Amino acid sequence: MLYLVGLGLGDEKDITLRGLETVKKCSKVYMEAYTSLLSFGLSSTGHSTLENLYGKSIIVADRETVEEKADDMLLEAQSSDVAFLVVGDPFGATTHTDLVVRAKKLGVNVKVVHNASVINAIGVCGLQLYRYGETISIPFFTETWRPDSFYDKIQRNRTLGLHTLCLLDIRVKEPSLESLCRGKKEYEPPRYMTINTAIEQLLEIEENRGESAYSEDTTCVGLARVGSEDQVIIAGLMKQLLTIDFGPPLHCLVIVGEVHPVEEEMLEFYRVGKSSNHT
Repeated sequence: MLYLVGLGLGDEKDITLRGLETVKKCSKVYMEAYTSLLSFGLSSTGHSTLENLYGKSIIVADRETVEEKADDMLLEAQSSDVAFLVVGDPFGATTHTDLVVRAKKLGVNVKVVHNASVINAIGVCGLQLYRYGETISIPFFTETWRPDSFYDKIQRNRTLGLHTLCLLDIRVKEPSLESLCRGKKEYEPPRYMTINTAIEQLLEIEENRGESAYSEDTTCVGLARVGSEDQVIIAGLMKQLLTIDFGPPLHCLVIVGEVHPVEEEMLEFYRVGKSSNHT
């Protein structure tokens, strides 16, 4: 049996009772480490903290492990119980859907233990979940690659008066272009996009496209470390959020659409300069 176990958003204590029971009974435990990261997982002690609570040795599964060597893990799951731990909810990333498809094709049974994800925890900022449009991902720009396909999605959402959740790039164990050209993989240092970088890139795209999907005067909400004790939520104009230090990762951004009076009331608690920014 393959168990996909959501870990939630904050720290090792956010696992559900069902999830913890599942992990304890599995003979092998993997943890994905590329689509997201627990806040404490950014420290050198995060891995051992997990192992201490769960009473299990944990194998960290990077992108290569899951996308290139998943069959090895799935073959193990044919004859024993294997847990695959996912930050947030198991289906918060399309990669995990692909893993389920591959498991089922090999005849491996799959069970899922759900947990909180940024997709629903984003409601903490006061914007109602059913008033969001399509979620977008913003990747880091490079000198030669400055994608803007998500601009059209933002534009559609705003035309409909809907909010847009922007998930910001995480670059963990990514091979450098130079090393790939040499045929020997060497990895870049981990990078986590900040709200400030995301807004800079968004404004550059708007300047190039010029279709007024948004501007530096558009209201947004910046959120850092959602679900953690030190989470930060600040609402303001894009140009205001550009100057704010949101602290360590992980960050995400909401581009606000039309607001209901109750949403507006909630946003006021998080306006730039309010003491309730740290909740």
